[in-house]
Amino acid sequence: MATFVFFDEFKKRLGDADIDLTTSTGHVFKLYLTNTAPNVDTHDDKADHTEISSTGGYTSKTLTHAWAETSAGTGIWRFANNADVVWTASGGTFDTFRYVVLYDDTHASDALVGYWDNGSTVSLTDTNTFTLNLDANFEIFTLDG
Repeated sequence: MATFVFFDEFKKRLGDADIDLTTSTGHVFKLYLTNTAPNVDTHDDKADHTEISSTGGYTSKTLTHAWAETSAGTGIWRFANNADVVWTASGGTFDTFRYVVLYDDTHASDALVGYWDNGSTVSLTDTNTFTLNLDANFEIFTLDG
């Protein structure tokens, strides 16, 4: 999978404490699939995109995330899920998609965080799977100096 790309507004919202990455605050982060090309300058909220329809059993995925320092004293903080994320078509074919988008579902406007570009469109037919392969630590992104 390609490099994770942040939406510009996410950085501001994080700095303004409008988004909280910790699990203790109850913020829920989700991933959705879209074929709408993200624009990091102008897309701020989920409503700025068109999520693919629920055909073929498609639903967005809720993360089981953690926000923690990679090792004590490193100053490098990791936002990670507890596993790779897998979508499976069931009873039909998913709409075509290219991008996987992360957003804060708890935020009042479903604030966009970032996305991955698959590099080409995907057509997921009945019983087939698409996996968002994260690294060995299931890292989504890190923040460091």
